Amino acid sequence: MRSASNKMNIKKGDTIKIIAGKDRGKTGKVLTVFPERNRIAVEGINLYKKHSRPKRQGEKGEIVEIMRPFHISNAQLVCQNCGQATRVGRREEGAVKIRYCKKCKLAI
Repeated sequence: MRSASNKMNIKKGDTIKIIAGKDRGKTGKVLTVFPERNRIAVEGINLYKKHSRPKRQGEKGEIVEIMRPFHISNAQLVCQNCGQATRVGRREEGAVKIRYCKKCKLAI
């Protein structure tokens, strides 16, 4: 497995837009980030149905929808200022490193 040497531009709480896959075009909020695997889990995106067995006698089994994490390359950050899906840049302002929108050049 590769090390997570590359920086993750998407963080927990960011709003993202899916650019590839079965949920292309949908937007959602990032719930968890897995930097070691370059994957993110987003609410309401990449849902799969899982069949669960009954735990006790007399109880019925059920079908539960679960979220699966997907690769970060299938998502783009949505800028809070311009509202568009954009790439993320990094720059230093004084001693502070900030992320910025490549389209409107404002800090995210």
